Amino acid sequence: MKNIFSLVMIFITIYGYSQDVSVPIKNGKKGEFFLYWGYNWDWYSDSDIHFEGDDYNFELHKVKAKDHQTDWSFERYFYPGNLTLPQYNLRLGYYFTDHYSVSLGIDHMKYVVTQGQTAQISGFIGSSGSPYDGVYDNDEILIEEGFLEFEHTDGLNYINAEIRRFDELYSFHKNIQLNMLIGAGFGALYPKTNTTLINKERYDEFHLAGWGGHVLVGINFTFFRHFFVQTEMKGGFINLPDIRTTQYPSDSASQHFFFGQYNINLGGTINFLENKKKNKTKKQKA
Repeated sequence: MKNIFSLVMIFITIYGYSQDVSVPIKNGKKGEFFLYWGYNWDWYSDSDIHFEGDDYNFELHKVKAKDHQTDWSFERYFYPGNLTLPQYNLRLGYYFTDHYSVSLGIDHMKYVVTQGQTAQISGFIGSSGSPYDGVYDNDEILIEEGFLEFEHTDGLNYINAEIRRFDELYSFHKNIQLNMLIGAGFGALYPKTNTTLINKERYDEFHLAGWGGHVLVGINFTFFRHFFVQTEMKGGFINLPDIRTTQYPSDSASQHFFFGQYNINLGGTINFLENKKKNKTKKQKA
């Protein structure tokens, strides 16, 4: 995780120094809308998770988690009815200058606490009637079926707004451009958390659970001005103070962690201002 964030910050620093002089975009971006769809791979830092209810109050320390990639098949990733099953990104944006855009999007990540790991536990579990009842003081416990299954798998939905800077680096051909972008964003987390805790019934519902922020760098290849392939590296922080874990409102969990994300996106652009200018010119010539 440290390497991921270091890499992101190095790119942003170098990129910032390189943009002291603004280079005009050959094909102006102002007035352009963009839309893209893609898929992501994610990494998470270890996290302390606090669970609280009427008969328990405990915290698990340095819990490990991973993402959950959907097994590859053309049907799973590209059949219209299955597009939202994998970890995906969707974003719509607008260039208000040739270099800067604002956008709204969703990063559909998945977060799965690794089963079979040993974690430290502090607090107490009361009258659950399970072998886990007791008082704990930095004791070790095995995270396993029967004690805890904890996932944000449908998913860790990060709904966020971004501001980005876009710069053209090189034109291989008049119809192929290499571009670079940096950005930052902030948003809300609306996970669907799949939880089985001690002897309580499984819970799996959407709930507004917290907030997050991030920075990113990316490389963009644009073809024929209106189609692009884009790779991005994101790094950020997520805080979830209000996670629903059971059907009872008195049961909840909280956690925070850092994340890294790698994206591959396919998208397109359209410039309504440019189209209006073309139509106006045609009318004047007529």
